Amino acid sequence: MAQSAPPAASAAPTLPFLVGRATDTLLPPGKQRRVVICGGGWGGVTAAKYLRQLAPQLEVVLLERNPVFFSCPMSNKWLVDQVDTQYLTHDYLAVAEKYAYRFLQTEILEIEREGKRVITAAGALHYDYLIVAPGIRYNYEAWFGNDRRMAEATRARFPAAYIPSAEHFHLKNALHAFKGGDLVMTLPPPPQRCPPSPYERACLIASMFKQKKIPGRIYILDHKDGARPIGPGFRSTFEELYKDIITYVPDARVEEIDPFKRRIRTEAGDFDFQHAILMAPHQAGDLAWKAGLVPRPGAGNPSGGWADVDPLFLHDRADKEVFVIGDAVGFVSPQFGFYPKAGHVANRHARIVAYYISEREAGREPDYRLPDNLCFMMVNTAPQEGISVQFDYKLNAQGIIEQTQIDYNERTAATISQDFNWAQTIYEDMFS
Repeated sequence: MAQSAPPAASAAPTLPFLVGRATDTLLPPGKQRRVVICGGGWGGVTAAKYLRQLAPQLEVVLLERNPVFFSCPMSNKWLVDQVDTQYLTHDYLAVAEKYAYRFLQTEILEIEREGKRVITAAGALHYDYLIVAPGIRYNYEAWFGNDRRMAEATRARFPAAYIPSAEHFHLKNALHAFKGGDLVMTLPPPPQRCPPSPYERACLIASMFKQKKIPGRIYILDHKDGARPIGPGFRSTFEELYKDIITYVPDARVEEIDPFKRRIRTEAGDFDFQHAILMAPHQAGDLAWKAGLVPRPGAGNPSGGWADVDPLFLHDRADKEVFVIGDAVGFVSPQFGFYPKAGHVANRHARIVAYYISEREAGREPDYRLPDNLCFMMVNTAPQEGISVQFDYKLNAQGIIEQTQIDYNERTAATISQDFNWAQTIYEDMFS
């Protein structure tokens, strides 16, 4: 009997125009030179706005996978209902339309530096300048090696809530459902995102326990030998306000974590817990790795795990058309190492890089600019009281960036007013 011919291969389905594949061209090259910004956090949003203001002749495209901006800064207060969700969220589309840049919600799959292309789930686009603003990733490999099951269980059950926004909702629900027992917080070793904020989080949770009379105990397991920055302010808060709730444990480097048995082994002892906030070590976000901006371990560079950039001009050392801003920036000074990985610094980096690009497009070599930083920490909710820290930077005669740190350790209500004024001013800078 003759064999019937196999059915012909079906043609690829025809997709609607706005449903793209990674192999499609997302945006063809236009008449304007193009800046592509990868990541829509504090740095990315700010960079897009300032580029449109300083270099309106450029096409600016912001790529971000989340549909709504959710702010990590101020989110500790949201966890304990000191601010509402609307306070932390902002509309990407509205600000993009206002400043005439393009916002595309899509997943970035690859960054091809040789071809100057960004590959997204919706297609590929060319860039003339690239700004990488990826935030952080959790280095669960430091705890679990290649055991993906342990890493996924840890993140799902006991999220760090230092990457917006699903983790924040999970943690908030867990905290408000907490009935009592031991809550353990592991602090990542420096450099980390917003170094004083884990202590603020512990204080605010302790304040909530105190107000609601929840019989809970919080253990802060710190890799460092003491709380810092604002160490005296936090220590006095622990001792004077939360002596029966917070136990601070220094030199508690994590040796083993079991998210199933709810047990942690550290150099300072072993801890069982009813709930935990497990903060793995931080590194530059995934996109920095995909862009080839992070040196391999052992490459002789002190930025290990972070993007290796020119300390003054924030571009890749080998490529002046690729910039990194915000938390992902690596080693910048032998005096203090890394800039604080904070929203304020990301905002300042973005403004600086927008200036650099605008000057180069105008045919001028830019002068260097340095950021500053402010961090306000609420440590009590009834009454609202806070402490703060300020960082200033200058270049010394040897060409080294120097940092001056000023801690404000006294708990005051005035600091909280300054905190909300700062947040309002910087949100307006990004979105208004």
